[in-house]
Amino acid sequence: MKDAIGKVLIVVGDASETLDTMYPFYRLQEAGFQPVVVGPEKRAYQMVMHEVAEGWTITREWQGYKIVADLAFSAVDPTDYTGIFFSGGRAPEYIRYDEDLVRITRHFFETGKPIASVCHGVEIPAYADCVQGRRMATVAKCRFDLEVRGGIYVDEACVIDGNLISGRTYHDNGAFVGPWIGLLEDTAAN
Repeated sequence: MKDAIGKVLIVVGDASETLDTMYPFYRLQEAGFQPVVVGPEKRAYQMVMHEVAEGWTITREWQGYKIVADLAFSAVDPTDYTGIFFSGGRAPEYIRYDEDLVRITRHFFETGKPIASVCHGVEIPAYADCVQGRRMATVAKCRFDLEVRGGIYVDEACVIDGNLISGRTYHDNGAFVGPWIGLLEDTAAN
């Protein structure tokens, strides 16, 4: 295997959405990047699959695969990474309060490095007070989390706002992950 052209953080916790997480994880590898999974602790996390099932008005959840965090948030030096990905699922609801995750998140927004977010992932940069005036896609039920912190909700499969690229749900993976990887490639080349 050739040397990676850069390392990219993938933020997870228990109940991260499986497709939100695994699609970008493998796409990063295909593009020559080293995905580095990070969570509150260095351990295995249980992912889930989310879908609004027929006859349901809320999201139904099924157990998905597990993923192992390479590092705890506290061990991350964000200057070592080319970009960051905020996965969805229910995990962002509780991991967003982690002070080290807030520190990491702010670094990527302050330095203009490539950022991607999908679904509930928006709850992390919103809590870190990084979305003021930024256009983002997210699952509709997280619109409030974005707007209450001054962000602008856009109901599209791929929203590009400078270094920030976002999608609504894993259904949008094919629309927003590619442009984000293109931005990572441009950053790694410079």
